[in-house]
Amino acid sequence: MRRSLALALVALFALVSAVLGGCAAGSAPAPLAVGAGPTPESVLLGHLYAAALRYYGTAAAVTDTDGTLGVLDSGSVTVQPGFTGRFLTELDPAATARSDEQVYRDLVSALPEGVAAGDYTMSAQDKPAVVVTEATATAWGGTDLSALRRHCAQARPGALAESPVPATVGSCTLPKAVTFPDGKSLFAALRAGKINAAWATTADPGIPSDLTVLADKTSLIRGENVVPLYRRNTLDERQILALNEIAGVLDTGSLADMRRQVAEGADPAAVADAFLQANPLGH
Repeated sequence: MRRSLALALVALFALVSAVLGGCAAGSAPAPLAVGAGPTPESVLLGHLYAAALRYYGTAAAVTDTDGTLGVLDSGSVTVQPGFTGRFLTELDPAATARSDEQVYRDLVSALPEGVAAGDYTMSAQDKPAVVVTEATATAWGGTDLSALRRHCAQARPGALAESPVPATVGSCTLPKAVTFPDGKSLFAALRAGKINAAWATTADPGIPSDLTVLADKTSLIRGENVVPLYRRNTLDERQILALNEIAGVLDTGSLADMRRQVAEGADPAAVADAFLQANPLGH
């Protein structure tokens, strides 16, 4: 009798333990979904913001998306990093803002009701940039885009195939760019004088060091700063802080260096984690 009762109690205890254990396991929240678009750079940004969330204690996982705002509307992800100018163009193709701050302000104003924007990276951008030889910069009398504008009629631009480039630089309407299959042939054509201006981007890790990137001190080209968008009313203060603190540690040079590592075959998640280890948040 006592033996039967003892066995029954043991079985009951095991059953209760299994149920409670199952409930505890089931109560763990699902990882917060961070979107990563189809480009290697977007994947890198997805892992960077996911790493920031984990840094502050939130489980986060990167999810493949098309990188557009629609993924937030559908709820397939909670956070979608990207660039201010591209998001603004998606929302308002007729928008005229060009400076970093105004692009961000117009983006925030144009966002759908259920979507909010975190802080944008004032020191990190990846917008179209014009690359010239030192001889061309000397002939044009400067290393700023205003030099290109002054010599608009002489410009013979080139660009990577299927790479979107501005049709105008301020008041200068440029001729259609000659297209090249890769950066090596693009910059070789620039050095050879087949073109005298090559379109790249400010965080392009493949720009040769002997060439000159024309600065854009007067915002002749629309700003493209890194920004995280997220579903409104889904994140707590600590999670929003995690997203915002990326703006304090990321700059264009670091973005270009991480892009270089990924292009050379490094794992984007490992690159993002290493960056935050070297540049801790909250300091």
